[in-house]
Parts: sequence; structure tokens; C-alpha cells
Amino acid sequence: MMAQLTDDCFAFSGPLLPIADMERLIAERVRPVTESETVGLAAARGRVLAADVIAPLDLPPFDNSAVDGYAVRHHDLDPKGETRLAVAGRLTAGRSASASVGEGQAIRIFTGAPMPANADTVFMQEDVRVERGAVLVPPGLKPGANRRLAGEDVRKDSVVLPAGRRLAVQDVALAAAVGLTELTVRRRVRVALFSTGDEIVEPGSPRPAAALYDANRFLLDGMLQRLGAEVTDLGILKDDPAALETAIAKAARDHDLVLTSGGVSTGEADHVRDAVEKVGKLVFWRVAIKPGRPVAMGVVPGGSAGAAAAFVGLPGNPVAAFVTFARVVRPLFLRLAGASAEPLIALPVRLAFRYKKKTGRREYVRVALRPGADGMIEAGETSTRRRRRHHLADRDRRPCGAGRRCDDAGARRDGWVSVLCDTDGLRRPQWLFMHPDIARPSVRPR
Repeated sequence: MMAQLTDDCFAFSGPLLPIADMERLIAERVRPVTESETVGLAAARGRVLAADVIAPLDLPPFDNSAVDGYAVRHHDLDPKGETRLAVAGRLTAGRSASASVGEGQAIRIFTGAPMPANADTVFMQEDVRVERGAVLVPPGLKPGANRRLAGEDVRKDSVVLPAGRRLAVQDVALAAAVGLTELTVRRRVRVALFSTGDEIVEPGSPRPAAALYDANRFLLDGMLQRLGAEVTDLGILKDDPAALETAIAKAARDHDLVLTSGGVSTGEADHVRDAVEKVGKLVFWRVAIKPGRPVAMGVVPGGSAGAAAAFVGLPGNPVAAFVTFARVVRPLFLRLAGASAEPLIALPVRLAFRYKKKTGRREYVRVALRPGADGMIEAGETSTRRRRRHHLADRDRRPCGAGRRCDDAGARRDGWVSVLCDTDGLRRPQWLFMHPDIARPSVRPR
């Protein structure tokens, strides 16, 4: 069964749909896939939990020592000076505490070992002195110090992982720590992906003089895979209206989302938008965002009664495709997957350049992090944007490898700064928020 969408699920009649309104409509009117499956822990990373995970035991399951040292009874200690205690035994991790601590005694204990009966406090080994079968401990340690209580991290019968959690490696490790071997997750969202345009050719194939190699399919596939999608790569479709209609309708029969790039603007050869209107319903096609204003979203009938697939057509420009994926496709995909909302992280940075824009739409500007003269991290221009700003002539542009840094489609960047709709630009040294690049595993200043 495909995702359950209705023709009016995104209904919007304005000329430009604000980002906030689009996100609200997605959250309110898109229903996630309902099917679930049980998978082993090794296959659970990146999947979305279908139900709350209830802890079958306390974690830790028993009181234990947090350090290597000596377990004692606190009320045996002299509050004003050293206390001499006889060492009555030795307890390591993995061994049951068979002996108890008697009056005037201590047990040599190691990290993770269960607390012996009657002991309530542990001295670190570096804080004591050992003399001929006895240990001398200093005053001042509080009762219960260096003891981990049963259930301190997780209580039995509590929700240890909530439904809708997109499982990270630490979540899977937590499930293992409470003794689970498998988890119930929603099935993966099925996405059909293709690029469009007569000017697009497959990398590695002969390239006509007026053609470009397809970068978007690889960009979008990689980001979809990171979200946990089950992707069907449908290749490149030419600008043939009938072929586009057939491909979109067929893809919608057994996918939850049909994702394309190119062909959604107002040009005479941009046929994707028209194809969606023929086989389904286009509910909006312009979002108040730059780069990427021509973004088409629609609904296409699925393969069974009442089922439908979401359709998103992204711009053909790779930078615009990236930005609109992050702001449009990502929240839609997470909703379809049944995942809890994951707002993009915003980090405060100091701007190191000026930027002008028109009011009325949100713009995202590529930036590269760098240390400023005072050691503070600044958001500077990417080299691509610098070259554009200075309007370098073609004859002055040296080819890649001839001493010029290559920044194709903003590949060398750390993130994006968001310029709000009601502002006309940015001025240094203004502080603002940067969204780290969701396609990069980490962000660090150069």
C-alpha cells in the first residue's frame, strides 16, 4: 500500500508558497506509510520505529561500582580523620557479590562489579593507602559516592525509544543494552527517481557539444539513501510529454514518492509540470525560496484504490536541487516515513561578506567557514560566489588544475546562511544562523 494522500492535501492558491506554510501543510495533511516489519539490530540503523520500545529491565540492572577502588559502609567512617578498614575480599566485573561487607571492613572492587551487600560507597583507589591487608581511607567522601544505582539510566517498563525515532547508532546500542535483538520499524519509503531533459546525458557516455552530464540523480540518490529510502533509479527521461506522463504514472503505482529534477519552470520545453497535471494533480509549483523557486509538488494516483504517491519536481540547477531537497523533500520524506520532525540545525556564525537580495522570499547563500582575525569562526564566501560577484571574464578563468580552485555546484562549502523574507540583504559583521551542509558528515573550519 502506498502513502495515503488526497488531491487537496497541499491546496494552495497563492503565487509563492512560504516555506513555513509548506512545512505546516506537510505535517498536517501527509500521512505516513502504515506497514511495518521486524528487523535485527544490525539492520535497524536509519530505520524509523513503528512503536514505542519498552525497557524489559533496569539499566544498569544492579547497583555497581563506577570506579576501581574499595567498597565500604559509610557509617563505619570517621568523619574527622582517616579510617582503617580490613580488606575482606576482591570483586571484579562479571562476578556475583557473594560476600557482604561487615563492620570495619572494605571490599576491593573494580569498575562495573556489583556492589556487595551492606556497602553503599566506593573510594577511588588513588585516594587511599594500602597497608598489610588493610586500607586507610580519608574523611570527607559523601554517602553513595562512586556507586551507580540500578535503573539510574533506564527504568524497567519505561519508554526507552519512542515511536517515530529515526534510529541512530546510539539508539541501536541502547536497544542492545536492554537485551533486545530486534525492533519493529516502518517499512522503507519507496522513491522513484529520474532526471529530465534533452540536454542531460549519463556520465561516461559520449557528450554532445550542447549537453551536460547528469549530476542531480547522484546528488539526490545519495541524500535519499542517507534518509533511509528504498530508491529506484529510473535514469534520464527526454523532453517527450507522452513519455513523461507514462513514466510518472507508472512510477506512482508502486512508489510512495516520485522525485524528478528539471522541467518544472515556465519554459516551452519544461514538460514535467504539464505531465503531472495530466496524470494527477499539481497542487503548487512555486515556493518562496532562492535558489529553487520553481518546485512542483503534486499527487499522482497509485496502484490500488485510494492510494496515491506524492510527486516533487525539483529545479534542474544542482545548487537549487540541493537547497530544495533540504527544505522541501526532506520534511516530506520524514513525514512519509513516520519519523518525528527533525528541524535543520542552525548554528550562530559571524558574517564576513555583504549580500543583497529582494524582499519577499527566503534566500540561502553558500558559505565556507574560516577563522577570523580575532580567532572567531566566520562565514565567508565560497570561491564560486566570489568569482560570480567579480564578473570574471571567460578569458581570465583558468581551467581546473591550473592554480584555480574548482567549486562546481558549491561542492566545497560548509553550509548555508538563511536570509529571511523581510530583509534586503546581509551586512558584515552581522551575526546570523548557518545550516550545516546535510550532505557532509562533519563541519569544520578550513
